[in-house]
Amino acid sequence: MEIRRKSSLREGDFVSFEERNGEIVMSPVRVIKKDQAYFWTKEWQKKEQEAEDDLKKGRYKKFDSADGLIKDLHSK
Repeated sequence: MEIRRKSSLREGDFVSFEERNGEIVMSPVRVIKKDQAYFWTKEWQKKEQEAEDDLKKGRYKKFDSADGLIKDLHSK
């Protein structure tokens, strides 16, 4: 219980064990579904941040309908 508390682990969390220089090191492991792993790549997270920045700076358009969006896309 003491180790779990000190490492902020909860019951059911996943951990890995590795031997380093004669010591056993325990590390928390985040399990991500294989079909969602792309979302956590550096490239995807960079694009997510760019999208957040665009929203904060007002760099977006609103459309009343899908037709309006499609017309705007074709006008470029």
